[in-house]
Amino acid sequence: MAAPASPAALAPGFADPVLDAQGVFRAVMEALARPGTLQALPVTLAPPAPLTPGLAAVALTLADHEAPLWLDARLAEAPAAAAWLRFHTGARIVADARAAAFALIADPADLPAFDAFALGDQAYPDRSTTLVLACERLDVTGGFTLAGPGIRETARLSAAPLPPDFLARWRANHALFPRGVDILLTQGGRVAGLPRATEIRE
Repeated sequence: MAAPASPAALAPGFADPVLDAQGVFRAVMEALARPGTLQALPVTLAPPAPLTPGLAAVALTLADHEAPLWLDARLAEAPAAAAWLRFHTGARIVADARAAAFALIADPADLPAFDAFALGDQAYPDRSTTLVLACERLDVTGGFTLAGPGIRETARLSAAPLPPDFLARWRANHALFPRGVDILLTQGGRVAGLPRATEIRE
């Protein structure tokens, strides 16, 4: 059995932890406030595969000792990725998806059902899991038509891969409002948001 990687052997995190985290936080908040827009993640990261720069940037910004992470099967099978996340975020990595504040999904096509995660409750709807997906394609042409808060009339968003039943899953999630999960979609150095209040139309 190989020894765990030492901190010195881990790939670096943010070059400037404060400024980089502030920049990513602004991008994430803008993405959630304006669904159907792509926001730049103003950082350069080279985390261990299959952890992508987008997943890594969001995790470094939002996860900490009070905000645990859940990793999908592809990430959970990569000890170097888990070690990098633990070292750079200080967050616990939990086996129970419902105990996670953030779920990192390297394989969106195999995304678990939303009710596998915390959905919040009527008194505390914010106690839900935010899903962070690593997409291969992400753009604002074609794909879904979005409506709701933060959108003037409608917006478009296309992401792949996603499960074949993603639209049905999202409509059920939207119907739970104010409960439900929120989703951040990342690709390269960009992020888009799908807050639970967003409606996806045909």
